Amino acid sequence: MTMSMETLGVAGHRPLVGSVDVPGDKSISHRALLLSALAEGTSNITGLSGGDDVTRTRQAIQALGALVTDDGSRVTVVGGRSRLTAPSSTIDLGNSGTGIRLLAGVVSTIPGTTRLTGDDSLRSRPMDRVAGPLALMGATLEGEGDQCRPPLTITGRALRGIDYTPPMASAQVKSALLLAGLHAEGETVIREPIATRAHTEDMLAEAGADIDVTPWGDGRVIRLRSSTLRPRSWEVPGDPSQAAFWVVAGAVVPGSRVSVHQVNLAPERIGFLHVLIRMGADVNLHDVGDDVGTITASFSTLSGTTVEASEIPSLDEVPILAVAALVAQGPTRFRNVGELRVKESDRLEGTARLIRAFGGGATVEDDDLIVDGSKVPTPATVDADGDHRMAMAAAVAAAAVPSEGQSIIRGWETVATSYPGFAETLERLAGEHR
Repeated sequence: MTMSMETLGVAGHRPLVGSVDVPGDKSISHRALLLSALAEGTSNITGLSGGDDVTRTRQAIQALGALVTDDGSRVTVVGGRSRLTAPSSTIDLGNSGTGIRLLAGVVSTIPGTTRLTGDDSLRSRPMDRVAGPLALMGATLEGEGDQCRPPLTITGRALRGIDYTPPMASAQVKSALLLAGLHAEGETVIREPIATRAHTEDMLAEAGADIDVTPWGDGRVIRLRSSTLRPRSWEVPGDPSQAAFWVVAGAVVPGSRVSVHQVNLAPERIGFLHVLIRMGADVNLHDVGDDVGTITASFSTLSGTTVEASEIPSLDEVPILAVAALVAQGPTRFRNVGELRVKESDRLEGTARLIRAFGGGATVEDDDLIVDGSKVPTPATVDADGDHRMAMAAAVAAAAVPSEGQSIIRGWETVATSYPGFAETLERLAGEHR
């Protein structure tokens, strides 16, 4: 492997063998910081993700007035509503879509005017899906153009609860509305036709919020009343979206066996495992307790399948599942995944380009992605296009090349947003079989 800040070279023909501890769950890390800032008193967080996205949220709550200290293994946050005020300077969320959307909900109830921005990629992403329902609650929120792109200018004020059904599955939109609803008059009701990751409602309940959740078809209804949060200690498990790269790597790189420890196994987060098992992957769960456990994946012969968007509501794992589909026998169709177009990059077209770069066949038909399968990956040069998940998916595809040729991934620096140590872990696993 060769690496500079901007470029990673990955050689094929090397089995991946060993164990991995992935960074703390990014989704839970964001929420632990925000809930700790809102709670009245001192909270402690262990296992917090060290990626840039979460660091930006940490800096944001400090800018709002929370006191944050770090002893290396534990982050301590002293929060409370009386501490939080709109900062005089703009809060920069970098590349973090989760950070900017959830903070929009938080600062909608903080007195004063808060300005939120990000990097070029984040400023190109539409925020109207969160701005619209927040406006229905009475929030004053302005962005650029019809789709309310960042920078966002938000003036905190008294809000009222609403009864809202999101037009598409989005844990980020749901979470923004619940965080705003914590200090809104009346009841905030979110009706999810498809259940998305439940971290926000679960963590709000643990922090003492007046909240209840009931099943509703394939989704759920969340009802929240105005609440004061209690401080508590949060333990952040390993991120399943990051684990997915190693699980697929174990399944597709010849001769490999990879175990990922202490992974969050909440039902809404492991749809990718069900897809891989359906494709024939040798995947096992062990040491499981309280929705946390170890995933072990070994090299397998895979078969193509059909993947519905509802199986992976966030769609975060589609790029790496497409790498599995590249080597699977027969085609794989990812249905109704058009939402990939408005992620950190256009992941729909980007994933198709990635598969084609490594010698596979991939096409986009309306909102579907079709990967032909039955291909032997060949070395490639690809550009991550500022998207950490595309970069890591490319690294796994490069590792699956059965020849000794090296693949080049440009724009590797973007991986720092979520998984700064990915390349070093890949090289360690590739060396342990020797």
